[in-house]
Order: sequence, then structure tokens, then C-alpha cells
Amino acid sequence: MTVGSATPIEIPTAGRYRIDPRRSTLAYTGRHLFGLGTVHATFQVLSGEVVVADPVTGTTVAAVVDAGSFSSGNARRDRDVTGAGLLDSDAHPEIRFTCTGTRQDGDRWLLAGTVTAHGVSVPVELAIDRCAREGTGMRVHARAEHLDRHAFGVTGGRGMVGRHLDLDLDVVADPA
Repeated sequence: MTVGSATPIEIPTAGRYRIDPRRSTLAYTGRHLFGLGTVHATFQVLSGEVVVADPVTGTTVAAVVDAGSFSSGNARRDRDVTGAGLLDSDAHPEIRFTCTGTRQDGDRWLLAGTVTAHGVSVPVELAIDRCAREGTGMRVHARAEHLDRHAFGVTGGRGMVGRHLDLDLDVVADPA
């Protein structure tokens, strides 16, 4: 089944899928230097599972990301972000997303869930704008915009690190 007209969203066949960490990425975009510059970085996806339900509104998702894998191409920045003053990845090595509900909103699907980072769980909504079959599995692109890092208790680096960030997920999952 395809939903929407501009960029079709193909509803995958009901079943259990495992996220392929080698082919999946989590991209980060945020501001720095009092909002004057933009930082682009990635995190490594460790694992995850998508259970596509019938009806699709019962679909569940769980994913785990390596908090210490922040990579912006600037070694000093990467150490600062993963260090005790911000993500504290030694104490909080994983970032987790758990979907608690799925609903259609026009031409896209929304995944309501929680992100747990830095030991704090915060409600988040991911907007799926692309979903297509890839081999026997699927490739999904989802975006979470304007997340507030302070909600997760990540408050260090004021002025040098922007308060809000966007996440783009490109996930490839194969039948389990």
C-alpha cells in the first residue's frame, strides 16, 4: 500500500524487521558559537527492531544508538560533546528510542515515542517522510526537529553549543 502523492510512503509487509546498523545512520544538526555556525555530525546506530503491525497504527519501533560515537569531523568538538560536560557517554553510553504509537498525518506517518539520553526520557515525535522497499526489507527516513537538549539534562556549553537540535534517521531494516 502506498500513502501520499509527492513522495510515496510504502507500508511494509506486516512482520518483524531488524535494523541493520551498517546501513543505517543518525545525523545530527545543531548550532554553535551563539547560533552563528552549524554543526553536522553523525551517531552510530547499534541495533533496533521494527514490528510492522496490521493495522499499521499498532507498529512498534525500538532503536539503540552509541552516545560516544558522535562524529563531526572535529576531534576536539567530538571529545567535548561526548565528555562529562555534555552527553557524558561514559556514564550514559546509549541513546534509546522507543515508539509508543503510530498515526497518519496527511502524506506522512508520525511515530510518537520517547528518547532516553543522558539518563532522561523525553517524549519525541518522529515524522516519516519516506519509506520504500529495499530488497526484502525497507528503508525509512524520519526526522525529529527542534529537540531541546536541556530537556535531557544536557545543559553544559551554553553559548558555545546550541540548545536545540534536529535528528535525521535513515534506517534500513531486513526481515528478522
